[in-house]
Amino acid sequence: MSGHSKWSTIKRKKAATDQKRGNLFTKLVREITIAAKTGGGDPGGNPRLRLAIDTAKANSMPHENIQRAIKKGTGELEGAVYEEITYEGYGPGGIAIIIETATDNRNRTVADIRHAINRHNGSLGENGSVSWMFQRKGSIDVTKAAVSEEALMEVLLDAGLEELDSDDENYFNVIVDVKDLEAAKQALDQAGIAYDNAKMDMIPDNFVEPGPDEAVKAMKLIDALENCDDVQAVYSNLEISEQAMNSLDS
Repeated sequence: MSGHSKWSTIKRKKAATDQKRGNLFTKLVREITIAAKTGGGDPGGNPRLRLAIDTAKANSMPHENIQRAIKKGTGELEGAVYEEITYEGYGPGGIAIIIETATDNRNRTVADIRHAINRHNGSLGENGSVSWMFQRKGSIDVTKAAVSEEALMEVLLDAGLEELDSDDENYFNVIVDVKDLEAAKQALDQAGIAYDNAKMDMIPDNFVEPGPDEAVKAMKLIDALENCDDVQAVYSNLEISEQAMNSLDS
């Protein structure tokens, strides 16, 4: 895999830029609100809410913002009523894309997504058209400077480890079943191993590597979708060469 990046690696490289976007807190607040609405306001009994709170704290969201979002989800405070809608489609080079949204205006959301897709040479598909290519998993990034592969496997084998991807130059990507994500985090904490980006993810069964020009177009489409106000997450089976990735910054 030297000289190439899978989607998990691409997301890490984009993270520094994404965190500077003004809509990051909005996305985090919506996730907390929806998690509290669907599973209750107690993070001890609501794994999705606990993960959303941990992510918000990792991104320096103030405590009062987190508590306000929880109360909006449980109905203790008034707020917008969000529904979750997932869209599926294809991008340049035939890559598969899943777009998760949280919206209080379905018509606005689909219009924004269609505009981004049409402008960047993609196409929307029917429900189920690409989701069969992905599996929802728990995902954690562990820096290679913190631990050896053998030691990391030993720590996680009893915590639900399914796959340990070492293709990235700087990170191990830990894959577990969604229900085992919290156990894996606790195992890492107890072993004193630092980690980043613990989240629920959509992992593709196979990756597609378009040519350099198409790969750049695909990345521009993904960026446009992520910039839509109501989009919470974008997943893809894109694999891209380092040369194409670097050209985005030129």
